[in-house]
Amino acid sequence: MTRRPPLRAPLHVNGERLNGWLTAFDGIGRTAGGINRVAYSEADLAGRAFTLDLFRQSGLTPRLDAAGNIYARVPGSVATLPPILIGSHVDSVTDGGNFDGPVGSFAAIEVGRTLLETRTRLRHPVDVVVWQNEEGGTIGSKIAIGALTDADLDKVARSGKTVREGIALTGGNVAQLASAAKKQGDIACYIELHIEQGGLLEKAGLQIGVVEGIVGLRWIEVTITGMSNHAGATPMDQRHDAMLAAAKFSVAINDAIRAEPGRQVATVGRIVASPNTTNVIAGQVVMTVDLRDLDVAKLTRFKATFERLGREIGTATDTTFQFRTLVDSEPAIADPRVVSWIESSAAALGLTRQRMPSGAGHDAQEIARIAPMGMIFVPSIGGISHSPKEFSKADDITRGADVLLNAVIAADRG
Repeated sequence: MTRRPPLRAPLHVNGERLNGWLTAFDGIGRTAGGINRVAYSEADLAGRAFTLDLFRQSGLTPRLDAAGNIYARVPGSVATLPPILIGSHVDSVTDGGNFDGPVGSFAAIEVGRTLLETRTRLRHPVDVVVWQNEEGGTIGSKIAIGALTDADLDKVARSGKTVREGIALTGGNVAQLASAAKKQGDIACYIELHIEQGGLLEKAGLQIGVVEGIVGLRWIEVTITGMSNHAGATPMDQRHDAMLAAAKFSVAINDAIRAEPGRQVATVGRIVASPNTTNVIAGQVVMTVDLRDLDVAKLTRFKATFERLGREIGTATDTTFQFRTLVDSEPAIADPRVVSWIESSAAALGLTRQRMPSGAGHDAQEIARIAPMGMIFVPSIGGISHSPKEFSKADDITRGADVLLNAVIAADRG
């Protein structure tokens, strides 16, 4: 019978060092509009160089895979065991903040450094990873699971470079991408620390979010067709007003989502009216709906509800509704064991916590397709992210890194 090692007091990272790295990193890619380390830009490459230096300072030897992802390993005592993988990304959106990605990446490096400094030898190796181009479609992690297509390689990033060009710029090799792909069994589990990017933790006064899963996503394009006509000469009861129908539909979606308990969300984020002229009734409106939840059945049901509401509003406004699915992304559910390791680690550290979904996408959703996955959230002040106002407190970041460190140790125990 295998005897587990005895329980030990929680370990702690060097929070002052970790937050010092984040402060120094804030100067890379900063412009008047915010942080601009978009993938494959000069600022992104400078950020990657900074990150490579952190690995080396921490006693970790970085290596690049063919995708341009950065890896470094803390050896384990049992060479045959697969690695526990931890990390995040360092690229940003346009005019973003300094915490989305770097918090998790630098915390993972700090965890590796702490394991080395404290001579904490785990059975499993621990691999620290910094994924390339998360913000442009989780490119690096898609390559890591063999899911990137040839068409994806020709997509243009915000920097103006194609993914194909970007891989070369980051030190990868497009001709050898297959060598970067992993399969089920290659990773013991994946744990990612991240800022929440919402306001639930701060509002509840909680320190740690234990992610239950990353929501599924439905992007729906809705085309509403009426008839353009003179704004002054057409009586109100003779109109086929596509904009009026769009307004009613937006309110109906909001009412439907809010009427049911749960954390489902729906957003009308884009509306384009035609002819978009002050004195002409809109003859057509094209709008998008972003629908998210952890429950696939609920996503399907709400999509059907939206289509029914559209037909009813179309009848009432003498317009027609057409629906087209743009994105159909399934939820990525966190592994119950990884969730329990995160929760027990937070409890051992005396931290307040809550289970919650991730409403945003992450590299973790890709890795969940081949390995057990879990995520740790720390509060985002004001619930703001993808903005120069994005901010998380140093103490919260340190607590999150402590949970990550101890969750890795718990995962090693199994």
